[in-house]
Amino acid sequence: MSSEAPAEPGNRAVRAADESEAAGTKRKAGEPSASDKEVGGLNEAELKELSELKARDREVRAHEAAHQAVGGQYAGSMSFTYQRGADGAQYAVGGEVSIDVSPVNGDPQATIEKMRVVRAAAMAPAEPSGQDRAVAAQAMQTMLQAQSELASEQGSSDSEGEVSARVDDGVSSDSRDSSSASESSAEQLSRASQQARSIYQDIAGFVPDPTSGKDGFLPISV
Repeated sequence: MSSEAPAEPGNRAVRAADESEAAGTKRKAGEPSASDKEVGGLNEAELKELSELKARDREVRAHEAAHQAVGGQYAGSMSFTYQRGADGAQYAVGGEVSIDVSPVNGDPQATIEKMRVVRAAAMAPAEPSGQDRAVAAQAMQTMLQAQSELASEQGSSDSEGEVSARVDDGVSSDSRDSSSASESSAEQLSRASQQARSIYQDIAGFVPDPTSGKDGFLPISV
């Protein structure tokens, strides 16, 4: 029954207040509370995921834009697959650009030029994917086939040219041989004719001379 008894409730209230203040001090010095972590209604984990989605979106769009820019007339439009972020927006997480890898029918040279563009378009991004490398390999294979076809065509053309040249040379040679033979025959005929004329003149020119007792030949023009 001392005067200290009424004071006990007051002491307990003071200690409770001190403990509450100490707990508040610990929270400020340590991790923030759940309400402190929220920014714009998103917690820390959601903000981190959103940041990753935005970075992925930029990467995917730049990747496909590189394909399309280099592919030119052979590249189609860009298409994307999306993922919804914590903020409700859609972010591209995958994409593709269609590209024409078919050869140009009947024109190996045009096919070679086309495949060069296709291969460059496939390898245009800073970090080509496995699919990109597969397309580049396909374009290279088609290009090599076209180069082989072109070489075969050029070889055939050269062979035809050589055959034509040989035929022309043969005709010319035959003509020259025929002409030479004709000239030789004419010369021989001319010489034979001259010899025959000379012999005939020699023989026909000797006729008996009535004034002489000798046989003679009078020249006769043939």
